[in-house]
Amino acid sequence: MAEPGGSRPVTVSDVQQLVKRKDELEAQIKACYELLEGQKGVGMNEPLVDAEGFPRDDIDLYQVRTARHNIICLQNDHKALMKQVEEALHQLHAREKEKHAKDEAEALAEAMSQNQSLPQAFAKVNAVTPGSPASISGLQVDDEIVEFGSVNVNNFQNLQNIATVVQHSEGRPLSVTVIRSGKKVHMGLTPKRWAGKGLLG
Repeated sequence: MAEPGGSRPVTVSDVQQLVKRKDELEAQIKACYELLEGQKGVGMNEPLVDAEGFPRDDIDLYQVRTARHNIICLQNDHKALMKQVEEALHQLHAREKEKHAKDEAEALAEAMSQNQSLPQAFAKVNAVTPGSPASISGLQVDDEIVEFGSVNVNNFQNLQNIATVVQHSEGRPLSVTVIRSGKKVHMGLTPKRWAGKGLLG
């Protein structure tokens, strides 16, 4: 398994392997301590000689020495492994943070490019009379008009331009494009006489 900090990025399964290894080491250390416990409760520091300085004959010295030695080695391994686990986790978190930041940046860039691709509006609808041709075509208050028949941001001077187009198009559908809550909406609008004023309402 690659060491954390190696050439390839750390994966979740690398961390799981390290944790598995840590559990194994802890089980081995526990087994060694149990072995010492079985030798009349000799721990890591109790003397292995009797009062006269002779090796104790009530315990298996070889087993005790081996167990003590193993515990020291295993604890060193455990310490090194814990450091690896910590580094691996740091790397994983750093990568997650990086990925999250990148995703946010991409979403932002996408939103910006969508805004930029929206055409320029030249007028805003501030009233639509219910039952009027404008209302029937689906025009709504706050729609920003981008194209009204042949009128667009490049040739629009004043509202008279729209009035002229409307008068010339009575009874014929006009193509109208508006921006509504950040999206382009196309509709067909047929100026015609109705109960109210004008040909649109």
